[in-house]
Amino acid sequence: MENSTSRWGIVYCPRNGINSKRKRWVRLQEEMDARGIKYDYVQSENHDSVERLVTMLIHNGYKTIVIVGGDSALNDAVNCLMHEDKKVREDIVLGVIPNGVMNDFARFWGFDVDNDGQTIDWLAKRRVRKIDLGRLNYTDKQGDSGQRYFLNCINIGTTADIMNLRQQTRRIFGSRMLSFFSSIILKIFHRKDYKMRLSVNSEVIDRRVMTVCVGNAHGYGQTPSAVPYNGMLDVSVVYDPQLLQLFSGLWLLISGRFLNHNSVHPYRTRELVVEEAKKAMVGIDGKLMETPVGQYRISVEQEVINFMIPA
Repeated sequence: MENSTSRWGIVYCPRNGINSKRKRWVRLQEEMDARGIKYDYVQSENHDSVERLVTMLIHNGYKTIVIVGGDSALNDAVNCLMHEDKKVREDIVLGVIPNGVMNDFARFWGFDVDNDGQTIDWLAKRRVRKIDLGRLNYTDKQGDSGQRYFLNCINIGTTADIMNLRQQTRRIFGSRMLSFFSSIILKIFHRKDYKMRLSVNSEVIDRRVMTVCVGNAHGYGQTPSAVPYNGMLDVSVVYDPQLLQLFSGLWLLISGRFLNHNSVHPYRTRELVVEEAKKAMVGIDGKLMETPVGQYRISVEQEVINFMIPA
């Protein structure tokens, strides 16, 4: 098997539905075959299999690994890469073909889920940029230290609650998009805030907070000025708004002007220390994780992943 830099190792993370899985992959094959791209692919069985499959591709010598999936699949891929020695990681280039409801990191670069031909053309030109990763250092319920990297953002509080509600309502509605919007509506009328103590730069925030977003990139519109190549993280701290303010905040979020809201307090930093955030859920790149115990730190590692960007 030819495992050169010109041959792609693809991890295909399909959406739900047998027909959609088959049709989507057939379209991608047609686009790649038409361009003479050499590739081998494996398909993930579930959300927990991406890291295992990426590890398999790395150990089989692939230097170009393309994830057909959303933000959570990309998150698994970069965490897998960060487990490898730096020398191994330096030789590997990661790419994405967006294929999910949450494709925020792909959209940051201009990749369009409805334009596979353009995406594959760009990836075929192999324009590579070293990008930053955010890093969460925490302690789990067993008292063990852990770390998790992220490309897009970490959410603490209400936005992570919405992720949890989305998982629950999806069992009822079936549709990812319908469950997402129903979760937002439910949270608007059952919103709550959390007692937090945050240390950012030289400031200590000690008060009740609705949600915090720490963005290495756009953070689903909550950190719209963040970029994954300046060695900094953007932080949006949202105090509890009134109901009418909450609706106006949603409009500003959709229109890309989230930072203009009176309840949003933005920061730019290399490190955020969460000294206290009792009972506040944590979501990382669109995936809910177990709530860390006690204090945890969110920082940035500069230029650690080779990523293919539009040519």
